[in-house]
Amino acid sequence: MTPIRATIFLLSFLVVSISCKQKSSSTDEAMLVSNEEVILETVAPKKPLSNAFKGYWYAGKAEITSYALEQARYGELRDGNAVLIYVTEPFLPEKQVKADHSNPGNVSVLKLNATKNFLTGIYPYSILSSTFYPVHDNQHALKTSLSVQEWCGHVYAQINNRNTFEYTSHSYFEKEADQELSLDKAMLENEVWTKLRINPFDLPIGDIKVVPSLEYLRLSHTKIEAYNAVGSLSSNEGMASYTLTYPSLDRTLQIDFSPEFPYTIQGWTESFKSGFGPNAKVLTTKATKMKSINTAYWGQNSNQDLVLRDSLGL
Repeated sequence: MTPIRATIFLLSFLVVSISCKQKSSSTDEAMLVSNEEVILETVAPKKPLSNAFKGYWYAGKAEITSYALEQARYGELRDGNAVLIYVTEPFLPEKQVKADHSNPGNVSVLKLNATKNFLTGIYPYSILSSTFYPVHDNQHALKTSLSVQEWCGHVYAQINNRNTFEYTSHSYFEKEADQELSLDKAMLENEVWTKLRINPFDLPIGDIKVVPSLEYLRLSHTKIEAYNAVGSLSSNEGMASYTLTYPSLDRTLQIDFSPEFPYTIQGWTESFKSGFGPNAKVLTTKATKMKSINTAYWGQNSNQDLVLRDSLGL
């Protein structure tokens, strides 16, 4: 028996022993053991964290960066702003939520909350995506979600990483409405933004299968599935870039970042067909870095803290 199989066997035995002592039904116990075994079989060994990583990401602060945004929507470019908020936190893989307390089962994740705000004529758009990615870079994102609000209504979508990718979506559009389905696991575009901050030079290169971002899928009303894509890394004048090209979607995403730790994202472009019907055309969304701060924003919620927004140019 190999060391890895021996470890899996031992952990599985411990799960069974502990579960038998709990006051729960035999069915619940069987489901727990089954889920734990699947997780153990699919999670790769943890990659070590450098001292630089631990010093930066475990300092009790979040990294907040603002961007000037030109967003393609309905066949035109709209001015707005985007903000990327990165922070580490403990995550409960079973409940798929942030852990309130210390627990041996907690997974340390690098969380990204990404926001966009822009106007389409008279009415505003507000977009928030949230991704939880293990800092040890040894499995897919444990969860990613999206919410979009505008005057026509709002939509919500979420992927939970369990035995498969469990997808849930709620929309005010009749053809989409409420959806629940299961997806085979593949690279998530949403997780690229967090994996890049951990080790960008380990991102996949060449022909790959990728589930596009939940934002793109919802705004374009595109079927959620893994699409053929090409990944590439490049550098130019002290800037590195990771690019995903989707031939069948006529879409390209390029993320520009500093090639040295902490691999700060300097901006991005996303080219895709914007608009619907005969007036649709390929436009390029562009985000350019403005300012960045590291701060414990969750405690800065009084009126006197409003001045901190000036530090971000917001």
